[in-house]
Amino acid sequence: MTNVNLDRKLRRKKRISSNIHGTADRPRISIFRSSRYIYAQAIDDKTKTTVSTFSNADLKKEKDFKKGKKREDSKTIGIRLAKKLIGKKILAGVFDRGCYSYSGRVKALADGLREGGLKI
Repeated sequence: MTNVNLDRKLRRKKRISSNIHGTADRPRISIFRSSRYIYAQAIDDKTKTTVSTFSNADLKKEKDFKKGKKREDSKTIGIRLAKKLIGKKILAGVFDRGCYSYSGRVKALADGLREGGLKI
């Protein structure tokens, strides 16, 4: 990645993420997307702790795992993270897409969170 693209990516992340803050009742759900994997974590910014995480690595550890398309896996990750958060009595969150555009796998993960019962 060239310096121009990296600067553009960092500026976009700062612009988007600077206005998003999570609390214990409504954590910030931050994502990281690489070319192969996607990671999601719920963060309480007040105490600076990670409440819960879920990723492709966690998905592969499950018994009923069947590799699908990346977008389908992203939706499944969103659903499983939502279920983990609801198990901890967290019903809402703030979605932080970082420097990524809201399309494809990022949108599928957000749809999975909503489908899992989390309000974002």
